[in-house]
Amino acid sequence: MENQKKGRPTPKRKEVEKQRAIPRLAPASDKATKKLLKEEARKGRIAQRAAFMRGDESALPPRDRGPARRFVRNYIDSRRSIGEFFLPIVMVLLFFGLSPNPQVRVVATIILYAVALYSVVEGFVIGRKIKSKVRERFPDEPTKGLAVYGWVRSTQIRRLRAPLPQVKRGEKNF
Repeated sequence: MENQKKGRPTPKRKEVEKQRAIPRLAPASDKATKKLLKEEARKGRIAQRAAFMRGDESALPPRDRGPARRFVRNYIDSRRSIGEFFLPIVMVLLFFGLSPNPQVRVVATIILYAVALYSVVEGFVIGRKIKSKVRERFPDEPTKGLAVYGWVRSTQIRRLRAPLPQVKRGEKNF
């Protein structure tokens, strides 16, 4: 451009910027393509979630993987515990805690503390049982974190557990 004679009009800034611009690496996609990609991604997420809820090992996050963790889930899902009823009980007791009658409030508070204490003690007992059973069945698997994993699962309402329970209540062979 330096040695060229004028002989033409000065180029517009827009034209010069177009010439200097780096070509796009990916073609601009239209609305239909974007919509299709979005739909495919949504279907993929739905399939991944369904596999996770079924308990497919490949779809589980690292904290839920392995035979020991599967055993803990099945052990917890096969029994009843006060922990899974803890949240509904607390909601009812909080309702009674709002009562204008001080005696009702005191009784509700005492029951609340008793249920919480029982839940913690039950969690401790469940954790010890889980560790001993896992050591017995899977001697090479580490037991670190399994007690807390089992206790946390036991405090969830059964219908809301993820992955979904694979065994029925009372089932022993898993």
